[in-house]
Amino acid sequence: MFASFYRHLANTPALHELLAHLPAQLQAWERKVQAESHKNPLRLLQHLPQVQPKHVDLGATVSIGQAKDLSPDEHKRLEQLLLQMKPWRKGPYRLFDLFIDTEWRSDWKWERVKPHIQPLNHRHVLDVGCGSGYHLWRMREAGATSVIGIDPFDLFVFQFMALHHFHPDPAVHCLPLGIEHLPAAPCFDTVFSMGVLYHRKSPIDFLSQLRQCLQPQGELVLETLVVPGDENVVWVPEDRYARMRNVWFLPSVAALTRWMQRVGFEAIRCVDLNRTTLQEQRRTPWMDYESLAECLDPENPERTVEGYPAPLRATLIAQRGKKP
Repeated sequence: MFASFYRHLANTPALHELLAHLPAQLQAWERKVQAESHKNPLRLLQHLPQVQPKHVDLGATVSIGQAKDLSPDEHKRLEQLLLQMKPWRKGPYRLFDLFIDTEWRSDWKWERVKPHIQPLNHRHVLDVGCGSGYHLWRMREAGATSVIGIDPFDLFVFQFMALHHFHPDPAVHCLPLGIEHLPAAPCFDTVFSMGVLYHRKSPIDFLSQLRQCLQPQGELVLETLVVPGDENVVWVPEDRYARMRNVWFLPSVAALTRWMQRVGFEAIRCVDLNRTTLQEQRRTPWMDYESLAECLDPENPERTVEGYPAPLRATLIAQRGKKP
């Protein structure tokens, strides 16, 4: 299942330390999902059409193939298979002209981030919490030599595999891992973490793990929920935030900057503050569960249903400093 990934590591000296640590973990995951294939999307992947399309566009809507590449029956079967892999959260995608209208307009986030980062040409890139891998394709389009995403949720990995089946770029991979599974090895020139920090019970440890993955002077791109306030302001929701149970720490930008400084990041700057809108995150036929609209107070959309301020997201960019 990960043979092309192992070949990519073997051919990329900067990533050789990953090859020494990851195969055992990935093989254990393969055994687990194969034993449970009756209840996970692995069985769906086995029924995807066997075709390698010539048309690929990794722009705002990641597009692979054209409708004419498939017969009408194959096209209908593909749609049915992909709908069984809901919810599709990060995108959008167009697969053989089938539009996958994901919950998030992830292209909008990419357009906010891209002008501020170092060029990705010839860089080895890691995306922590990559979901179905939408941003992996955009990073590859931007010139990255190697793009590796990690996400511990099996469904998102299977969604990526469905796309990779039709466009098996040997330099783009999504692995069913958390950052705690990676070796503390400085393999990457750029590390992205977008929409993950607030899910971590120990955000300081998480920032340290991100730093350990970076080459000296490598760049971190960190996007997360924040709150107003000075360096002493950090909120901890009483229970849920915007109906999410797994939200732990919501710092101000100033507090987050201090956290990053303490673990050894330098040249830290906030390049974007963005209030999430109902146009950017919403329910669609491909994600037909609760979305942002259901998480906001219907009488005051500036507040969540729990009474907290509505989601505000910041993007910070920093370099790995010399501090050990």
